[in-house]
Amino acid sequence: MTFSDALSGKRGLILGVANDRSIAWGIAQVMASAGARLGFTYQGDRLERRVRPLAEKVEGEIITSCDVCDEKDVEKLFQKVDDQWGGLDFLVHSIAFADKKDLEKEYLDTGREGFLKAHDISSYSFTLLAREAAKRMTAGSSMVTMSYLGAERAMKGYNVMGVAKASLEASVRYLAADLGPRDIRVNAVSAGPIQTLSARGISGFSEIFSEVEGRAALGRGVTTEEVGNTAAFLLSPLASGITGEVIYVDGGFRMMG
Repeated sequence: MTFSDALSGKRGLILGVANDRSIAWGIAQVMASAGARLGFTYQGDRLERRVRPLAEKVEGEIITSCDVCDEKDVEKLFQKVDDQWGGLDFLVHSIAFADKKDLEKEYLDTGREGFLKAHDISSYSFTLLAREAAKRMTAGSSMVTMSYLGAERAMKGYNVMGVAKASLEASVRYLAADLGPRDIRVNAVSAGPIQTLSARGISGFSEIFSEVEGRAALGRGVTTEEVGNTAAFLLSPLASGITGEVIYVDGGFRMMG
């Protein structure tokens, strides 16, 4: 069985495309090439101008605005799913945010507002979306979210985002336990550093990227296509026995001493 055999005709939402360098876009391209039917979201006019042309390029069937901090907005998104498809086979969550000021100072100095905002957008949004998605899913469906090594190690400049990603990874395990009896799988992909829009907001990212290239077992960074291939595998029946896991796609950086 190939990706195309496993994913052709499957209906799925992809949240988090910001531009053509986004990890979410790398996933979308792989899923589209495998014949999946895709829906995309954006937030605000500025992102719509970037996302809509990309979504149209892969014949996206749903292209709509969604603010994941607004539960009414999320309800509207899934009403569109009901109207357009009548069900859902997969969900890709590639959304994260922290105030830049909270990434520039020590984690110790993170304020309550910044802490809650990072967790609301980067972690809780996945639980909210998973709850709504699961209502539309049948046995064999799958969900994937995006994490990073800063969830388990203190990475310079990652600060409150690392704590939010740790929360996200814990959510993956609990969601997998909740949804396992329904044969709905939930996993995370922890990607190595990639030059994305969100990565540029991390202080010292260039130094982090260079260090990963120097220390990774493969001697290089990874591409959005490589991350997309792993996500597509997890979303397909080829990974039917995998749930509650964090899969690292970082060229072997994590395992090096």
